[in-house]
Amino acid sequence: MLRRRRTTGMNTTEATVLHRVMDTAQGARHVTLIDPAKQHPDVAAQRAMVAVECGSAMIFVGGSTDTPDDVVHATCTAIQEALELRMFASSQDPDADELRWDVPVVLFPGGAHALSPAADAITFMMLMNSTKRTFLVGEQVRGAPYIERFGVEAIPTGYVVCAPGGRVGEVGAAELLQPEDTSLARDYALCARMYGFSLLYLEAGSGAQHPVHPDLIREARTVSDLALMVGGGLRTPEDIHRAVSAGADWVVTGTITEEAEDLDTLRAHLAAMVNACSAVHSS
Repeated sequence: MLRRRRTTGMNTTEATVLHRVMDTAQGARHVTLIDPAKQHPDVAAQRAMVAVECGSAMIFVGGSTDTPDDVVHATCTAIQEALELRMFASSQDPDADELRWDVPVVLFPGGAHALSPAADAITFMMLMNSTKRTFLVGEQVRGAPYIERFGVEAIPTGYVVCAPGGRVGEVGAAELLQPEDTSLARDYALCARMYGFSLLYLEAGSGAQHPVHPDLIREARTVSDLALMVGGGLRTPEDIHRAVSAGADWVVTGTITEEAEDLDTLRAHLAAMVNACSAVHSS
C-alpha cells in the first residue's frame, strides 16, 4: 500500500513506487496526468477515479509551470481521499478487488513551488536538454529539502523534450530532439543510465500536434536498465500503439482528460487508451 497506509511523518513503503515503475513484466502501462490548474480539486478527484476504473496504473499531478503549491496539495489530497474511500468500500465487499485502488499519486512538478506532502512520490527530473542551469539542477536543489521533509519518494528521472516541444520546450529552453536525432536519443538514454536515473521520459509537450517520433523511442529503448516513459501528443489508441510498439514502458496522457465533455466521455476515451497498451502486450 502507499500513502493510504502511511505512518505519521514517514512513508511506510519508501521504494514501492520506484519498484512499480521499474517492473515492466506486465507490459506497457498508462498514466493519467491531471493538471491541478485546470480544474477544481474535487473534479480532479472524480477524473482520477474514472482513470483508475479504466486501468490507469498511476496518477500524475502537475504540468503548469505557475501553479502554486496550495493548489497542488489540495488536488493531491482530494485524489488520495477519493482513493481511500473506494479502497475502504472495496474492503467491505468480498467480491471487490481492494488493490484496484492502490494506485500511486505522483507529482509531476513544473518547479520547486509545486510540491505536496500528500503525494506518494515525485518524478525528480533533470531536463537534460535544457540550456538553463535552473532546469538542470537549480529547481531540484530548491525542492530537495522539502521533498526530504515531506517523506515523498523521489524517482530519479531524466527528462528529454522532443519536437514539437510545446510550452515545456519553450519555458525550459530545450534544444529539441528532432525525429532524425535517433543516435542522440540513445546518447541521452546512456547518459541517464550513467547518472543513475531509473526513468527516462521522452516528452513532446502538452497538447502537442504530434507525439514523440517512434524512431526516437526505439533508439532510446536499446539502452537497458531504464524504464522508458513517453508523453505529449498521444491523443488516439493508434498513437499509444505506435509508442508502445516502439518500446515505451509507460505512456502518459493528459489533454484528453481536460478536454472530455463529461465523465462518460472520459471513461470511453481512457478505456480505449489503456486497451491499446494491453493489445500490444498480448499480440
